[in-house]
Amino acid sequence: MKREDIRNIAIIAHVDHGKTTLVDELLKQSGVFRSNQNVMDRVMDSNDIERERGITILSKNTAVTYKGIKINIIDTPGHADFGGEVERVLKMVNGVILVVDAFEGPMPQTKFVLKNALELSLPVIVCINKIDRPEARPKEVIDEVLELLLELDADDKQLDCPFVFASAKTGVASLSLDKEVTDMQELFDIIVNYIPAPEGDPDGSTQVLISTIDYNEYVGRIGIGKVDRGTIHVNDDVVIVNAHDPDQSNRVKISKLYEFDGLKRVEVTEATPGSIVAISGIADLHIGDTICSPDNPEPLPFQKISEPTIAMYFNVNDSPFAGTEGKYVTSRHLRERLFRELNTDVSLRVEETDTTESFKVSGRGELHLSVLIENMRREGYEFSVSKAEVLFKVDSNGKKLEPMERVLIDVPEDATGIVIEKLGQRKGELLDIRSPGTGSTRLEFSIPARGLIGYRGEFMTDTKGTGIMNTTFEGYGPYKGDIQYRKTGSLIAFETGESITYGLYNAQERGVLFIGPGVKVYSGMVIGQNPKSEDMEINVCKRKQLTNTRASGSDDALRLSPPRVFSLEQALEFIETDELLEVTPKNLRIRKKILDPTKRMRSRKNK
Repeated sequence: MKREDIRNIAIIAHVDHGKTTLVDELLKQSGVFRSNQNVMDRVMDSNDIERERGITILSKNTAVTYKGIKINIIDTPGHADFGGEVERVLKMVNGVILVVDAFEGPMPQTKFVLKNALELSLPVIVCINKIDRPEARPKEVIDEVLELLLELDADDKQLDCPFVFASAKTGVASLSLDKEVTDMQELFDIIVNYIPAPEGDPDGSTQVLISTIDYNEYVGRIGIGKVDRGTIHVNDDVVIVNAHDPDQSNRVKISKLYEFDGLKRVEVTEATPGSIVAISGIADLHIGDTICSPDNPEPLPFQKISEPTIAMYFNVNDSPFAGTEGKYVTSRHLRERLFRELNTDVSLRVEETDTTESFKVSGRGELHLSVLIENMRREGYEFSVSKAEVLFKVDSNGKKLEPMERVLIDVPEDATGIVIEKLGQRKGELLDIRSPGTGSTRLEFSIPARGLIGYRGEFMTDTKGTGIMNTTFEGYGPYKGDIQYRKTGSLIAFETGESITYGLYNAQERGVLFIGPGVKVYSGMVIGQNPKSEDMEINVCKRKQLTNTRASGSDDALRLSPPRVFSLEQALEFIETDELLEVTPKNLRIRKKILDPTKRMRSRKNK
């Protein structure tokens, strides 16, 4: 049976091509909000970090009604580090809207998300967004999208996809570039007419595949998925099975059932095929589980989520300032929080180590792990993390393999040389160079994932903040040899105390400082960068010796250069393999793993 009253779609795109803004407009124009309601921009980005950084991290469900048809919409992340979110939500939908920037055209992540959609044989509506940009080139972008579809072996129906031209910011969408429109009605119409209605037998045995897990302090785990077959009711006795774990079979009861309406979850008593539902009250529910009738427990196939490529060690903070700024500081707190993250983040791995004080956390990239670190520090956790390291593999012939990234870079023409030189030093291979005009150059590289660790900050300096760098995971390739990450050393505090202007004034001649006066420091803490390659210990707590003679001008104010203040990502990029980043709700401190200078020197000699 077809459910003609429902359409299920996902909105997919490269980062910053306008997915979330498009969803905003679809919500507004479908009448979800009152006419006098004050609605903030990017209403789907509910998480603080999402709003601050302007990126979507978690996929979100919403629903609008158009001409009596309910359209379930899933807004997905565009950043490669959160690709696991996209891979799994596509199982819930019957079609996708691919959003492409009218100037940038298809980017690495566009290819990744489109490939996933085509593999599942989903029909695609291409939305060329930002057509109101002064430098927009929609006609060329159409050709680029068609080339990409051909490259990804799209079938004839997928190649014959409709193109919609939109400006999500101004709330207009049209099937023709030359047509003046004032709303998004044509986009709504093409969704209803082109995306197939979901099918399923309402009288068959129940099957609901869980594609997303939400977590709520009050009700615990909430499983979100599509009813594939049968009818699910509140208080039904059901069985949980999993295609990847044939032995799993748990009997549970459905205590609460919700459907989506606008931004709200609405309680319902039953749901039929095609409905996207949220189910609460089942403690042991995981992504990839199928909820079935006890008389016919058939698990639905589920795509294996891509493996992590990068790892960090999360340690209990053992610095001299440990426990003074955080609310949760013990190994039990740290362990509990990291394993709780696994409830909702399917791409993350947490492993115990041979000590209870340290945990190996693996993810899809530096951004993926830095978002977890930032969330934890905001919640009051205090801990330290090591430098990111890539996860190697060994093939059947015993050869070492490493994760490779495809990098697409847009830079001003005058910065092209320095970018090619720096990435060459990091074992990057230049695959393509072209000039799309407007004074910029587009470079394409294949590079080991470890070659990009610590590079983003350098890249922004070299391109004076105007460069754009996008990466996507390419697979594993042969090991490319050793890479030197940082050519500079660290300035290390000599003693514990408070930084004094006099001590800092003398220290700034040695390099760039990370702290100003009046900052508490401890022996072994990194307080600056030495332009030379070796580490240097300096005393920033040193006071001026008082004498009974006064020299002319000796009491003039000492001028200090402004300190270099790191963001979390910059600090994670800066630290070396023998350093840690101490993370607390109030401060980020870079420190040496071995704080004692004698032991540190002995360790270096042994190496």
